[in-house]
Amino acid sequence: MTQNLPKTHYLTDYQPPAFEVESLFLTFELLPNGTRVTNRMQVHRVKDLSAPLVLDGEGLELIQVDLDGVALMPTQYDVTDTQLILPDVPERFELEIVTEIDPENNTRLEGLYRTSGNYCTQCEAEGFRRITYYFDRPDVLTYFTTKIIADKQDNKVLLSNGNLVEVGDLPNDRHYAIWKDPYKKPCYLFALVAGNLEEVEDTFITRDQRQIDLRIYVEPKNLDKCEHAMESLKRSMKWDEERFGLVYDLDIYMIVAVDDFNMGAMENKGLNVFNSKYVLAKPETATDADYEGIESVIGHEYFHNWTGNRVTCRDWFQLTLKEGLTVFRDQEFTSDMLSPAVKRIEDVKRLRNNQFPEDAGPMSHPIQPQSYIEMNNFYTMTVYEKGAEVVRLYHTLLGEAGFQKGMQLYFDRFDGQAVTVEDFRNAMADANEIDLAQMHNWYTQAGTPTLKVEKHFDAATGTLTLHCEQSLKGQSAHAPLLIPVLFGFLNDDGRALPVRPGENSRNKVFETEKGHLLKLTTLSETFEFTGLSQEPHLSLLRHFSAPVNLEYAASDEELMMLASHDADSFVRWESIQTLALKNIEDNVARFQAGNGMVFSEHYQQAFQAVLEAKGLDPALKALAIGLPDLPYVFEQFETIDVDAVLQAVEYQKAQIAQTFSGALDKAYLAHCSKKAYCYDKHDMAARMLKNQCLAYLAYGAEPVVRAVAQYEQQQNMTDVLAALNALNHLAVSEREACLSDFYERWQQDTLVMDKWFSLQARSESEQALQDVRGLLEHPDFNYRNPNRVRSVLGVFGRLNMKAFHDASGEGYALLAEEVLKMDKINPQVAARLVTAFTSWKRFKGHRQDKMQSALQHIAADKALSKDVYEIVSKSLE
Repeated sequence: MTQNLPKTHYLTDYQPPAFEVESLFLTFELLPNGTRVTNRMQVHRVKDLSAPLVLDGEGLELIQVDLDGVALMPTQYDVTDTQLILPDVPERFELEIVTEIDPENNTRLEGLYRTSGNYCTQCEAEGFRRITYYFDRPDVLTYFTTKIIADKQDNKVLLSNGNLVEVGDLPNDRHYAIWKDPYKKPCYLFALVAGNLEEVEDTFITRDQRQIDLRIYVEPKNLDKCEHAMESLKRSMKWDEERFGLVYDLDIYMIVAVDDFNMGAMENKGLNVFNSKYVLAKPETATDADYEGIESVIGHEYFHNWTGNRVTCRDWFQLTLKEGLTVFRDQEFTSDMLSPAVKRIEDVKRLRNNQFPEDAGPMSHPIQPQSYIEMNNFYTMTVYEKGAEVVRLYHTLLGEAGFQKGMQLYFDRFDGQAVTVEDFRNAMADANEIDLAQMHNWYTQAGTPTLKVEKHFDAATGTLTLHCEQSLKGQSAHAPLLIPVLFGFLNDDGRALPVRPGENSRNKVFETEKGHLLKLTTLSETFEFTGLSQEPHLSLLRHFSAPVNLEYAASDEELMMLASHDADSFVRWESIQTLALKNIEDNVARFQAGNGMVFSEHYQQAFQAVLEAKGLDPALKALAIGLPDLPYVFEQFETIDVDAVLQAVEYQKAQIAQTFSGALDKAYLAHCSKKAYCYDKHDMAARMLKNQCLAYLAYGAEPVVRAVAQYEQQQNMTDVLAALNALNHLAVSEREACLSDFYERWQQDTLVMDKWFSLQARSESEQALQDVRGLLEHPDFNYRNPNRVRSVLGVFGRLNMKAFHDASGEGYALLAEEVLKMDKINPQVAARLVTAFTSWKRFKGHRQDKMQSALQHIAADKALSKDVYEIVSKSLE
């Protein structure tokens, strides 16, 4: 373990800055191994008259420091590994700092780095300190002007934030560009891009009749893959105007796609830098999921222009202020563009598969963390996805009109400022004249709440009593959360029954635009309903109205009825998923006891009812008949028996394929189409159902026929990849032939090859471990490309439950060695990989011991980065 323990940062230690920066002029003289950065800033003191000037900086070569035009001697300042300190500065002054950096060898991909011959920056969260000495904190906002100087031959385009104000030629075939951002911003929103990129241009006319130039910059070979990204951008701009009344504020909006990028994308003001995965698409190379992901991420980064840029975070403990809110906005955008019901279920699946395990593990933290060692480790599903669910709580409680009133007050109060989650909550409360103080408990308490509901029906009086309790696992004392529960009452045929709150519950049950809602505000509450002629079936947590685990003892008959008839799509999906999960859990117990497995009759009936339902959205059918994802299945067990769970799930798939082979084949054929690819919700729904059927048919009597035929048609990448996925678990020559053919077709396309690597890393064949080792030695594998690393090691550790958890422990040892190797290249990526070990204490027997040993092996590295150290140390505690 690292000998000098990294510093822990606490929210309670926050202090406002002692200095303000009035303006900042940056000059970059770009060279691959020796870029010179001149930073000239106008500074004045705002407090602490005797405090020294302390600037952040890491990995910099300091050339010169001038104070008010006078060069300082080295004895007049102190330089450490992380700071430049000037002990004596006047109240107002100009400071000029010259540093030199090495973009070519910056494998961390933080600050300024070079990829594929192009210069690129990533400054969030603390990358700006790798460019120059500065106040690298989000609450220091200033006006940026950036001058970029570079060779013309290697750098056709010179881009930065704001509007372009000047260009010109220089001697020795060099040129320059000056960009000025008219809006104050923190340094994490700074961006620079330079290189030989080509552009796709378009325009957008705002509702106030201004023409905005839209540009997407890509490598020349990718010019034919930008149409969907551009259309997504224009849809985002139009939607934000119509839904939120927010209009773009610069003259130009630019997107740059780069292959080597730690994140999905970055919302730098006016110059968004994107992982190419979330820009480039055409039907031959991108799946429906890729198309949807591009639309979502482009929307997300554009929406940040207001929720993140115009109003930003006071400190990094407030990260969910911008990310949770903007994820909610991009979810609503995608929902409006496609299917609200399907989108909601997809978001819940993502939350349960990824965030719920995070909540239950050693890295569990509130959406507003109270401490951190390495800030990059807190760009998490909790901060983003659970944060979005908490924002959704406001929307559920206040309704669309009330939520929009709160948003308007938020912008009116805080435009141009760096603020806190309390500021957001107060704006929502004040705009609606409502007390929302209890919402703060969602921000400060970690863990997924459990909502337990018990019902009692008195037939004599027609009275239904619901007793609700909330709890947080492992926390005997916690503050009660405000939990809104959307619900309905149904009869035996699935038709709605009236909801009439009793006298004592009328102030707790409300009729909203989304339906009946009860507010749970204490740890235990009872709600009463009267005037019922029969005992109703409960449709609970409609629309997944709160991010909780629901405990309600519904019978299999009741679940089957809800799966077949409920008007709420989420409850309908959830009910059949619950039946599937109960069947899997039962078979795990049977396997452990040495008994034969069974295929639930109620699940079979629900499956058939959904698959054959007239008029039901095919996408909803596909989601409903699919089994719960393995990460979520694993989460249901206190102690995870890998062999038993995998056997039970495989049994379930085989039984579905055998029992419903005819119906699955019929549905498959009914949704085949020869029409050209279209990113359209109806076409996507048909492909989704068709390919879910294909996945099951691959477990049937003729597993290869349909999959190979679909692959050979090469109709679009969605269907091609679905065919390969269907073949992926089979030890047949056709799998190898199709994978080989795929490689020959696409070996020159980086993003498509990521799919090829991912498929094999996820395969649960007997030689999977050997295959993963082979992929790491493949000439197309590149440790410096995060996408490629994630496509092999990320997929292997997170999704290949069989191979990673191989009883020999070789999967753990393999990933541990690769984490250590990646930590020397890119600590952010290494930290993401090591999270595969964090739940080690929940695994049964020798697997627990071997996972612990792998973690201890990583911890023994004396040069471990603080990124990996934080996760490993918390996991081993």
